[in-house]
Amino acid sequence: MWIDFLSALALVFVFEGLMPFASPVRWKRMLFKIIQQDNRVLRVMGFFSMLAGVILLTLVHQFFE
Repeated sequence: MWIDFLSALALVFVFEGLMPFASPVRWKRMLFKIIQQDNRVLRVMGFFSMLAGVILLTLVHQFFE
């Protein structure tokens, strides 16, 4: 269980680091645009991101275990 959790956390760090490593200027512009968004928009984006993650995780566990 802990190995799976830490592996998933490590992958999050890898994916989070891809954009600033590959293109720091574009990453800064994107962050500036995100900061200017309304809180409601960010909340909806966060909800759909979590929903997509839960659906993907469910599909992976259902079909590949």
